[in-house]
Amino acid sequence: MAQADVTATARSTTTGAVLECSGLTRRFGGRVAVDGVSLRIAPGETYGLLGPNGAGKTTVIRMVCGLLRPDAGTVVVAGRTMSAAGGLRARELIGYVPQEVALYPDLTARENLRFFGRMYRLRGARLNRRVEAVLELVDLTERAGERVESFSGGMRRRLNIGAGLLHEPTLLVLDEPTVGVDPQSRHAILESIQRFGRSGMAVLYTTHYMEEAERLCDRVGIIDHGRLIAEGTHGELVAQVAERDTIKLVATGDLATFAVACRDLAGVHGADTTDGEVHLLADFGRRLLPAVLELADRRGVTVRSVQVIEPDLESVFLHLTGTALRE
Repeated sequence: MAQADVTATARSTTTGAVLECSGLTRRFGGRVAVDGVSLRIAPGETYGLLGPNGAGKTTVIRMVCGLLRPDAGTVVVAGRTMSAAGGLRARELIGYVPQEVALYPDLTARENLRFFGRMYRLRGARLNRRVEAVLELVDLTERAGERVESFSGGMRRRLNIGAGLLHEPTLLVLDEPTVGVDPQSRHAILESIQRFGRSGMAVLYTTHYMEEAERLCDRVGIIDHGRLIAEGTHGELVAQVAERDTIKLVATGDLATFAVACRDLAGVHGADTTDGEVHLLADFGRRLLPAVLELADRRGVTVRSVQVIEPDLESVFLHLTGTALRE
């Protein structure tokens, strides 16, 4: 993507947090979707909210953006409280990019941006300047006059992000912006998000892709079943699993029973199955391999391939929840 100075006049928050959430709770009927989530994002920081689908990520960010009222807890954006009475001033500082593409397919890229720019109360020369700057940023200047209905999924995602940048937000909130895009577009989107943080913008990024969280985020919060169960830098989170490795086996047979049996092996601290694979969290994985393979043979499990992976965020998630990250 072409580079552009999209935050040259962005509001400064040189002291304090850009976003502070405290005790956010939300229920839907008898189900607790979000349970006491608290987090803080500093200026220029990219914070990843990592968790499986259904963990509560989207509910959290809808409360952050003022689209959903919490049953308990508070949201403060650059010193402005998100509330029924005064939430407008807080919402003005947020650029929200929803999971679903929110564009008009029968309008051109430029027409879409001009429409959303007016929604942000941009007018005249500033509107024109911001539209052209955003088109450059998302690498769509040459396609600006074409209808969105003719765009690929990746192009629509990029334009969707651009719409959230028009008013130069202090906080950019992205809800799984790479879902369903091709690898080339995904790479371009991630590169752009990395530049946002370097420009001083605070970013709240939700994903269920481990590699995205590891690549983009200064800090990561792991959310599961509505609760924030761990938070920290990549190094701080990985330190929670000490020297434990992940052993990944591609295999056939009764994998569920095999995984249960593996949990009884000395040095194994967790075992789970997903999509024809068995994932083990273990001390000194390479030393443990002979015992694992012997157990597989006894259980009638045919192992096709084995991989020993050093501790990463997937290891952390397995360690904290006892299961692999669910799609």
